[in-house]
Amino acid sequence: MLKINKNVVLALLSLTSLVFLLFQLYYYKFYVSQKNGAVFSKVRGSQSGQDSTRWHVVRKFLGLISSHNIQVYLIDPLILGLVDKDIEQIRSSPDGPSPECKYFCAPREFTTFALLDKTWKHEAGLFRTAEKMGFQWLKIINKDPRLDGMDDLSGIEIPLHYIFKLTSHAIHLVVFYERSGNYLWHGPLRLKQHTDRKFVPFRKLHFGRYPGAYEKPELLPVSIDDLKVQIPKNPSDFLEEMSHSRFLECRYREARTFFQLYPDDASLDAVEFRKKAKSLLHLAALTLNNLGVKFWLSSGTCLGWYRQCNVIPHSKDVDLGVFIRDYKADIIPAFQKAGLPLKHKFGKVEDSLELSFQGEDDVKLETFFLYEEDDHIWNGGTQAKSGKKFKYLFPKFTLCWTEFVELKVHVPCETLQYVEANYGPDWKVPVKTWDWKTSPSNVQYNGVWPVDEWDNVIQIY
Repeated sequence: MLKINKNVVLALLSLTSLVFLLFQLYYYKFYVSQKNGAVFSKVRGSQSGQDSTRWHVVRKFLGLISSHNIQVYLIDPLILGLVDKDIEQIRSSPDGPSPECKYFCAPREFTTFALLDKTWKHEAGLFRTAEKMGFQWLKIINKDPRLDGMDDLSGIEIPLHYIFKLTSHAIHLVVFYERSGNYLWHGPLRLKQHTDRKFVPFRKLHFGRYPGAYEKPELLPVSIDDLKVQIPKNPSDFLEEMSHSRFLECRYREARTFFQLYPDDASLDAVEFRKKAKSLLHLAALTLNNLGVKFWLSSGTCLGWYRQCNVIPHSKDVDLGVFIRDYKADIIPAFQKAGLPLKHKFGKVEDSLELSFQGEDDVKLETFFLYEEDDHIWNGGTQAKSGKKFKYLFPKFTLCWTEFVELKVHVPCETLQYVEANYGPDWKVPVKTWDWKTSPSNVQYNGVWPVDEWDNVIQIY
């Protein structure tokens, strides 16, 4: 009987296993992975296969949305920053070939595009096609704030973000909605409990940390790295807008609770005042925006927005704040040209400037200018008959967008601290008797204007 050599048997088994393993690797590399988009050939000028992967994922995504007639535009801040440096060259040769993969091959884990909600239908066919192309996808939904109001907290959910993932790269598609203030809004990215939090690096997504408000962009079709895309016509303007886009919703739920305790004034006088205040605020916003002067809802107008999502009817004026660094000498003539005569001018640009303009009937537009110190911000006040000066101190704050009386307008992001500084811990309780010299929690006596300056710092018309 033939004796079997154990070493020969082991060698044959090892060789067979090695051949099988090599076949498996060959099969995966040249069939399975290519079918699912895991391996891509290099594109012109890319430095590595990983660079190439990003470009190919973007190309496949653009092919996907094009096949469903969906219009998107590029809002990725990293790529737009690179594009902005070469924008003149890109504009001059919109269809020219790219010598290298310079933009879409830049190192990053995702690429961000925007979608206007009204330009497409939410069709399941898109996602079926995406799956056939090898994409995994995720839809993030949340409540539609456009349907909220004093009479109804609808809770109806809408799609806010889509994520399409292929191999190691993801496409973040941000859905923008048109709001009644004639601007675009996107919602935050809030994950449901069952969501796989390892699907993509959610915390790094630029448009997911908080809601944002934007002007409607003018789009420019261009060719970038041999891919035809649309971008904001002025990338630098969009990037600047993005850095200050944070949006705060009106607090309708808290406002409803407030009105349960303190029923709203629905008298004819209150309705008429709110109508005039809304018109005045829109006119003031148009005037200051045309001048490029940044402003925000101040004092009682800010309190009305934060506490009850409306103008306080017994306030009898509209209050705006402007940083003194943004002051322009054109403000007074611009308001006068808009039909708002100057009622009084107190202080001077260097100290405690305050302007008041006369609106319709007895509704005034009060414009306070704020001065920044090391650890606080303040605005001044002047008593006309005595020349006494007052100072109102606030903690430093940044500005966010909100929607108020169908207008996109700024408010302090740190609204609660701002309101508490001015109105104290009892700001939720309405007060109809208010003395601007003693009632505010943050008021300080600030001396007296020299008599020889009164003609310049106390002007009443």
